[in-house]
Amino acid sequence: MPEDIKEVEFTIFDTETTGLDPACGDRIIEIAAIKLKNNARGETFHSLVNPQRRVSPAAFQINNISDEMLKGAPAIEKVLPLFLDFIKKGVLCSYNAGFDMEFINNEARLLNLNLPQELIVVDILAMARKLLPGMQRHALWFVASNMDINTVQRHRALSDVELTIQVFGKLNAMLKNKGITEFSQFRSLFSLDSERSRGMDDKKIREIQQAIDLEAKLKIKYFSHSEAKVTERLVTPKEIIQNRNKEYLVGYCHLRGEERTFRIDGILHIEIV
Repeated sequence: MPEDIKEVEFTIFDTETTGLDPACGDRIIEIAAIKLKNNARGETFHSLVNPQRRVSPAAFQINNISDEMLKGAPAIEKVLPLFLDFIKKGVLCSYNAGFDMEFINNEARLLNLNLPQELIVVDILAMARKLLPGMQRHALWFVASNMDINTVQRHRALSDVELTIQVFGKLNAMLKNKGITEFSQFRSLFSLDSERSRGMDDKKIREIQQAIDLEAKLKIKYFSHSEAKVTERLVTPKEIIQNRNKEYLVGYCHLRGEERTFRIDGILHIEIV
């Protein structure tokens, strides 16, 4: 995977569904995706999907996809293998990726298909929440309107991908302004890859503990989740604590001149000095 974000190929995607819960039998009825690299658009994927069940009235009220529209659409066993082939080389992104991936994983399970083993999934909603912590709401349409994006969210897969791309571009520009250009840092902040993120945090904890044992200082590059700011700090580490399933570094911050607490998952770079 390239180290610079601008060299990474992202695949922005969205789904529409018969309802909200695949565990209750809800299915995908539309998938769309557009490839994106350094703000340049590439290939597009789009298909309606016959779910072989009725669309719920609540879902129809949102996406206006009717049972009649889906009668001639291909079934998921034809669409999903094509979609999985389309996404296999990029970084998969969507707005509220946990929701979309729950449906993708469910459809793959029903068909005994495996997602690409190396697949990285990024949640653009997580980007919005972390980079815009003071915003009242983080719904896609609300974030877009507050970024002066005039495109209307229509709750159709392809048009919502188009809107998400615009939001994604502005969020990436914010990251660049904060000095976050390395994909590894981007991934640690926004991916759904909990196993890898846990491994990265464990590595940081080992380095912090080593500095404590050596009575050494740490130079860290830190992303503040509360302020969405990136700063470089010199810290004398004191201890590592856990609170509500999050690990924190407690230490004396030479920048602030006082003891401070830093979230481990907000430490983008760490060096013992």
